[in-house]
Amino acid sequence: MILSALGALVLLGGALWALYGSSWLRADQVTVSGTRVLTPRQVEDAARVPLGAPLASVDTAAVEGRLLRALPRIDSVDVVRSWPDGIGLKVTERTPVLVLEQGGKYVETDAKAVRFATSATAPRDIPVLRLDTSGAPGLRRFGEDRLVREAVGVVTGLPGNVAREVVSVRVRSYDSVTLEMTGGRTVFWGSGEYGVAKARALLALMKAAPGAVRFDVSAPSAPAASRS
Repeated sequence: MILSALGALVLLGGALWALYGSSWLRADQVTVSGTRVLTPRQVEDAARVPLGAPLASVDTAAVEGRLLRALPRIDSVDVVRSWPDGIGLKVTERTPVLVLEQGGKYVETDAKAVRFATSATAPRDIPVLRLDTSGAPGLRRFGEDRLVREAVGVVTGLPGNVAREVVSVRVRSYDSVTLEMTGGRTVFWGSGEYGVAKARALLALMKAAPGAVRFDVSAPSAPAASRS
């Protein structure tokens, strides 16, 4: 029994030495996948993986935390050990659904209403969000974050063929959301409530009145359309 115990200790010691003491199982390379806007080098630099350290000792949760703090464009990241000597960073970037116009700049906003990147020009093919609360109690009463969430909820709930025609979203208050679409058309959406019913009513109106340029689905049970 003593010999068996000694043998087990020797095996355990050998395994621990291989994991932490040898030069075989060390973090010598980092691979990055999933990037679209970010570059692999940006991700690798922000991750600060301790190259040369035993692979088993790399704190993957700490690497993930550094990436999420340094690069807001990252929605999530999987940090995995790739034996015998690698760390893999599988990145999922945020996708903008709206661009908030603010102070002459444009802030990309994702489906979770997270604002994650600012640029001097608006990205192409992404609707512009304009908070037009002057003279209205919306911003003061509900706060900017709440109004942005309302706008995001409206846009993400639209059918794909309608969403692709939205040029901008104008929000005056919680219950005053207007979609500005291609062809000079506008849709008064009202609040973000009853989105499914409003989307269904809008599709029906567009089909029934193809020449209309003004749509009102704020009351989905009594929608309206007009040519002027």
